[in-house]
Amino acid sequence: MTDHVGRVLEQWAAERPDLDVSPMAVVGRLSRVARRFDEQLAETFANHGLDAASFDVLATLRRSGPPYTLTPKDLSASSMVTSAAIAQRLNRLEAQGYVRRSPSSADRRGKLVSLTDAGRSAVDAALPDHVATEQRLLAALDKDERAALAALLAKLDE
Repeated sequence: MTDHVGRVLEQWAAERPDLDVSPMAVVGRLSRVARRFDEQLAETFANHGLDAASFDVLATLRRSGPPYTLTPKDLSASSMVTSAAIAQRLNRLEAQGYVRRSPSSADRRGKLVSLTDAGRSAVDAALPDHVATEQRLLAALDKDERAALAALLAKLDE
């Protein structure tokens, strides 16, 4: 059975045999898979009162190790959230009591962002479900296939 992208490729081959549309096989499938994965992960985060960007900020602080504190610039560089979105995300997380901003002792104009106990509890509660969701999403692949796919995707992310 041909999947959706396979049918699209067949249609383009019939209509425009002069074009090599083979990149659509990868890009189309990546797009469809990413959309499905994002939907499932969003559901997991929502079960914990979070969204993907909030989880990512909290997880970045958590994995940074004690004292779970970064500058907004370092936080942006280490997370998957754009620098433009960091300030807005930090405002929300601070209002929820998950992070605390304080002046930097090294740079009077700078700020530090610290994970609060509530923020650490929130990310620690969500993380096992997040990993379980990712495991479920990748269940069709064995360990070697996952490693090969991860390596190939890393090449595209260089």
